Amino acid sequence: MRTEDVLAAVATGLWRWDNASGTVSLDGEAARLLGLPAEPVVLPEVAVRSRFHPVDWNEINGIVNLAVAEGTLAEARLRIMDVDGRVMRTVRSRSKPLERWSADGSLDYELIGTIQEIAEPQPGTTAAHTPITGDWRRSREAFLLDAGRALAEARSTAEVLRVAASLSMPGFNPDGLAVFGVAGDRLSVIGHHGHDAGDEGPFTDMLLDTDYPAAEVVRTGRAIYLATPDDYKRRFPATWPLAQRFDRVSWAFLPLIVAGRTMGAWMAAFKQPASFSPDERSVLTTVARMLAQALQRAGVAESERELTTGLQRSMMPQLGPEIPGMRIAARYVPTGGGLQVGGDWYDMIPLPSGRFALVIGDVQGHDVRAAGLMGQLRIAVRAYASEGHRPDAVLSRASRFLAGLCASAESGAEDDSDAQSPRFATCLYVECDPQTGTLEVARAGHPDPAVRMTDGTVLMRPTAGGLPLGIVPDTDYPTTRFTLEPGETMMLCTDGLIETGGHDLDTGWARLRAVLEADTHEVGGGHPAGHLEALADLLVQAVHGPSSHHTTGPLADRREDDIAVVLLCREGAGCGCGTPVAHPVRPARRTMLTVAQAEPERIAGARRQVRELLHDWADEEQLDSVVLMVSEMVTNVLVHTDGDALLVAEAVGELGERRLRVEVADSSDELPHKRHPGEMASSGRGVLLMEMLADAWGVDPRGEGKSIWFELYEQSKQPDTA
Repeated sequence: MRTEDVLAAVATGLWRWDNASGTVSLDGEAARLLGLPAEPVVLPEVAVRSRFHPVDWNEINGIVNLAVAEGTLAEARLRIMDVDGRVMRTVRSRSKPLERWSADGSLDYELIGTIQEIAEPQPGTTAAHTPITGDWRRSREAFLLDAGRALAEARSTAEVLRVAASLSMPGFNPDGLAVFGVAGDRLSVIGHHGHDAGDEGPFTDMLLDTDYPAAEVVRTGRAIYLATPDDYKRRFPATWPLAQRFDRVSWAFLPLIVAGRTMGAWMAAFKQPASFSPDERSVLTTVARMLAQALQRAGVAESERELTTGLQRSMMPQLGPEIPGMRIAARYVPTGGGLQVGGDWYDMIPLPSGRFALVIGDVQGHDVRAAGLMGQLRIAVRAYASEGHRPDAVLSRASRFLAGLCASAESGAEDDSDAQSPRFATCLYVECDPQTGTLEVARAGHPDPAVRMTDGTVLMRPTAGGLPLGIVPDTDYPTTRFTLEPGETMMLCTDGLIETGGHDLDTGWARLRAVLEADTHEVGGGHPAGHLEALADLLVQAVHGPSSHHTTGPLADRREDDIAVVLLCREGAGCGCGTPVAHPVRPARRTMLTVAQAEPERIAGARRQVRELLHDWADEEQLDSVVLMVSEMVTNVLVHTDGDALLVAEAVGELGERRLRVEVADSSDELPHKRHPGEMASSGRGVLLMEMLADAWGVDPRGEGKSIWFELYEQSKQPDTA
């Protein structure tokens, strides 16, 4: 008796589906089950496809592809329809995909299998979803969507493994999961779930030629399904004792494949029997593909983070040994995209004179090239400073170095538009004398330093400056000298600290000033340097922490910039760094500013400096008078002499009872004269104003030049008692 006759007796037909030629060969029983005359026939693919329900046809494509990938049978349930679109019967198809190489060298396959009617006939009804093709499919699709979203959001290998462990598959849930990785010729456990600590021991360093399912999956790239313990014991007797102690009854081992490369294996183990139907295998295979992609993304992200951390550590220096009488703290926060590297830097440089230099700068850009230029520029500045050059000479040489560096890159990168573009850098260089607190500042297009005085008042210290480095090779950088008094703290920062969060220079500075003026002396927990470290953290958190989202500025769509900040504190009463003082005397509040003949616009800065110094002065009218007299005194020096004006303002005493003394010195020996200007006169009122508004004033001759001064006593306004 022929095989076809035996199969026909049990209502089973044979078919052969040639994917290359697009034809299907049916025996008589298979033709009958498809609603065709019961005789052998060869039909084009489209004629057979029209007999299947469209939803089932889409389903069988995935099942066949899965069987080809795994080298297993393709099993599917198919609804057969008549010409009117009604379901005639439901059949089960079981077929084996066979790979075939065509004449042109392309790989194709041929399906050889059987069709058998199952006991789910639905005659005389319209095509409707069965429980298998309807509800189960919908729950499976919802699960895969949720799993894909969760795995896509995972940012590290640990997060990917946590997501994989929390997946609840429709209809069957693994009791134990394990992810295996490959390192050379060995298999290792990347992570696991549902096992006790130490259970992974025998699997952590296993040779790939071991008779173990995960090792075979990695070697062959094909999934292995073990539905019963007997299947496991029969196929892998050598490693069965390792799996037996976990009391599981079914196992699925699937390859983790990305871009055609098997990067590991995924095991799903079950305490309840699993038949691993085609639908279940399809779900497991899809999850394995998503898991492999998620692990690859996480690995790339972790490599980038490791590269970024290493790059930052190599470029960001340590602050060096402690300096007697001074404390230093610094922070660097990359907020740009990509590898999270940029052009901001800071440095502390010991000098041959026994002093030290603080440097902070920002190379234009947020990319790898900016980071590379930053590293080279930092080394150059350090070299020039270590040779003993003055601050102005250090910046002049650094500008020439950066200009030459960019010119060389431009000439050597004709095809790279980014490399051709010139780059510049802002920089602030401060030479510090720890014995006297004297600071000499040279500035190249960088934000001015800010000083927090011992009573909490914060002033922006205007300093002379020049163009950013690299724009003009030979540029002069004038220096500004002032003294950091005991108990005062100086802040140097890049513009990222000021402008992050959509702020401009004004609103950003106001935000930082509020943080600096806050009482942070107790934050350090008693550690001598704790106050300064805590203050550095507060500054970064104010602009880059959760609270910063509630204080966005008017330019919220602006791209975020990197942040670098350096704090220098000279130990003294009230600073929080040195030994606490039980009852400190309120220290003098002092500021000093030079206004050069070539910079008359700095008169406005002098007025602003005085207002900031006296921000808590009791009488606003007195404050207006002080600003007016300062403006007149500085203007007179610039108009009637050939030298620069040096402004020194000092307030001493308790709040409400302070004495303010303002001096403006110049190099001219000519004394001011009292005049009686006419109604339309534009000058001559300076002395008259001091006589009318100051409590005392005078002129003191000096060795070279003179000093004009006035004093004013704070008139504390008494509260209304009525």
